Amino acid sequence: MQKIVNIIAIASGVVSLAVVGAAGYVYVQKDAIIESVTEKALGSIGGGALSGALGGGSLPTIPQGAPDASVPDFAPAAPPVQF
Repeated sequence: MQKIVNIIAIASGVVSLAVVGAAGYVYVQKDAIIESVTEKALGSIGGGALSGALGGGSLPTIPQGAPDASVPDFAPAAPPVQF
Protein backbone atom coordinates (compact mmCIF):
# COMPACT_ATOMS: atom_id res chain seq x y z
CA MET A 1 0.00 0.00 0.00
CA GLN A 2 2.83 2.37 0.84
CA LYS A 3 4.40 1.77 -2.59
CA ILE A 4 1.20 2.98 -4.27
CA VAL A 5 1.12 6.11 -2.11
CA ASN A 6 4.79 6.81 -2.89
CA ILE A 7 4.19 6.43 -6.64
CA ILE A 8 1.22 8.80 -6.48
CA ALA A 9 3.29 11.33 -4.48
CA ILE A 10 6.17 11.18 -6.96
CA ALA A 11 3.79 11.55 -9.92
CA SER A 12 2.13 14.52 -8.21
CA GLY A 13 5.50 16.17 -7.66
CA VAL A 14 6.51 15.64 -11.29
CA VAL A 15 3.25 17.16 -12.54
CA SER A 16 3.61 20.13 -10.17
CA LEU A 17 7.17 20.78 -11.32
CA ALA A 18 6.10 20.55 -14.96
CA VAL A 19 3.31 23.11 -14.44
CA VAL A 20 5.59 25.51 -12.55
CA GLY A 21 8.31 25.09 -15.18
CA ALA A 22 5.93 25.75 -18.07
CA ALA A 23 4.51 28.83 -16.34
CA GLY A 24 8.02 30.12 -15.65
CA TYR A 25 9.05 29.58 -19.27
CA VAL A 26 5.99 31.45 -20.57
CA TYR A 27 6.60 34.30 -18.10
CA VAL A 28 10.25 34.66 -19.12
CA GLN A 29 9.53 34.36 -22.86
CA LYS A 30 6.29 36.39 -22.93
CA ASP A 31 7.73 39.26 -24.98
CA ALA A 32 9.09 36.90 -27.63
CA ILE A 33 5.82 34.97 -27.73
CA ILE A 34 3.78 38.18 -28.15
CA GLU A 35 6.10 39.42 -30.90
CA SER A 36 5.88 36.11 -32.75
CA VAL A 37 2.09 36.03 -32.60
CA THR A 38 1.90 39.67 -33.73
CA GLU A 39 4.17 39.01 -36.73
CA LYS A 40 2.15 35.94 -37.74
CA ALA A 41 -1.14 37.84 -37.43
CA LEU A 42 0.09 40.77 -39.49
CA GLY A 43 1.66 38.43 -42.03
CA SER A 44 -1.62 36.61 -42.54
CA ILE A 45 -3.30 39.85 -43.59
CA GLY A 46 -1.26 39.76 -46.77
CA GLY A 47 1.35 42.43 -46.37
CA GLY A 48 -1.10 45.26 -45.83
CA ALA A 49 -3.41 44.48 -48.73
CA LEU A 50 -6.45 44.80 -46.53
CA SER A 51 -5.45 48.18 -45.14
CA GLY A 52 -4.74 49.46 -48.63
CA ALA A 53 -8.14 48.35 -49.86
CA LEU A 54 -9.99 49.95 -46.98
CA GLY A 55 -7.88 53.07 -46.70
CA GLY A 56 -7.75 53.79 -50.41
CA GLY A 57 -10.96 55.77 -50.55
CA SER A 58 -13.29 52.84 -51.01
CA LEU A 59 -15.28 53.86 -47.96
CA PRO A 60 -17.53 56.90 -48.32
CA THR A 61 -16.84 59.87 -46.10
CA ILE A 62 -19.51 61.26 -43.84
CA PRO A 63 -20.10 64.97 -44.46
CA GLN A 64 -19.36 67.27 -41.56
CA GLY A 65 -22.46 68.20 -39.62
CA ALA A 66 -24.34 65.05 -40.66
CA PRO A 67 -26.26 63.28 -37.90
CA ASP A 68 -24.57 60.31 -36.29
CA ALA A 69 -25.77 57.19 -38.09
CA SER A 70 -25.16 55.02 -35.01
CA VAL A 71 -27.86 56.83 -33.03
CA PRO A 72 -31.39 55.89 -34.13
CA ASP A 73 -33.84 58.69 -34.89
CA PHE A 74 -36.74 58.11 -32.51
CA ALA A 75 -40.16 59.53 -33.23
CA PRO A 76 -41.43 62.03 -30.67
CA ALA A 77 -43.30 60.52 -27.77
CA ALA A 78 -47.08 60.59 -27.80
CA PRO A 79 -48.70 63.10 -25.47
CA PRO A 80 -49.74 61.69 -22.10
CA VAL A 81 -53.31 60.38 -21.83
CA GLN A 82 -55.46 62.23 -19.30
CA PHE A 83 -58.32 60.49 -17.53
